Amino acid sequence: MQADDQGQIRIWGRANSVNVQKVLWCLRELDLSYERIDAGMAFGRNHDPDYLAMNPNGRVPTLVDGDFVLWESNSIMRYLVLAYGKGSSIYPAHPRARAAVDRWLDWTLSTLQPVDRPVFWALVRTPVEKRDMVAIQKDADAEAMQWRIVEDQLASRRFVEGNDFTIADIALGAYARRWFGVEGIRKPRFPHLERWFAQFADRPGFKQFIAPPMS
Repeated sequence: MQADDQGQIRIWGRANSVNVQKVLWCLRELDLSYERIDAGMAFGRNHDPDYLAMNPNGRVPTLVDGDFVLWESNSIMRYLVLAYGKGSSIYPAHPRARAAVDRWLDWTLSTLQPVDRPVFWALVRTPVEKRDMVAIQKDADAEAMQWRIVEDQLASRRFVEGNDFTIADIALGAYARRWFGVEGIRKPRFPHLERWFAQFADRPGFKQFIAPPMS
């Protein structure tokens, strides 16, 4: 779905950032070319003056498309589809269908990310000897309560908002990779969530950007 008027898209951000991964997956779904520039954590650069001039939050990702600069990963995904994905079903045009997708993008940031982060950081980015497994299990139980909402949503749907894959599935799928990938905690079985997640295995963007080992 390559657009004739596509400029040189640049994505600033490290490949192991879940929010960068969402954008890269979206770019792959739209078959868009781009350049990615490492920034954040070990790579630094995100607090340099030139970066802060683009993104005053000092976070990743940041998109640069010609003279247009945009931050916030879900906003970047929306922009990419609107600018270059004409006719794509991954961000539906009908107001009600689009609003339904948008609510999951908002929910991912407002509700899921805050409970995912402590579990992921504790089990992936904290040395074993420094982990408080009692506290981590408590955090995991809190995260499981939110995944149950998605589990119930998927009981009667192939994807989060019906039969079509959308950027809501990208946003939630990137976090589901972390939920299913962390080990050492008790997690309830979510059969509908597992079935939904298994559908991504053959999607090139998922295989390239989401499936690799977490770090």
